[in-house]
Amino acid sequence: MCTLYESILSLCTEHGIKGGKMCVDLGLSKSLMSDLKSGRKKGITAETAQKIADYFNVSVDRVLTGQETEKAPTPEGRREVPKEELMAAFWGGDKDLSREELDAMWKDVERFAAFVAEQKRRERGKNT
Repeated sequence: MCTLYESILSLCTEHGIKGGKMCVDLGLSKSLMSDLKSGRKKGITAETAQKIADYFNVSVDRVLTGQETEKAPTPEGRREVPKEELMAAFWGGDKDLSREELDAMWKDVERFAAFVAEQKRRERGKNT
């Protein structure tokens, strides 16, 4: 298990962002990272943790512990992934796009997936 400082620093490093820039972008004190590193600050508020999680598009658990929490599988053994998580994975969240644009893009993804699935079915039918 890593410290809160190490966890946040790891996220910054993974995304090529300096801790100070993250703080400025989020409207946090620029000294947050050095305060955490030195032990002057022992923790952060839930609101700050959520801001950092949203900034890096990760869970609050990842911010606080350095590890993503596995979601429990469904009874069928599969984990259902919410549409919003998939959209964030495809387009990096909705920071630059309106909800209408995201919904339209999602419909395009659904149509393309259906098209590819139908193509695969046809290919299988020709090969049998």
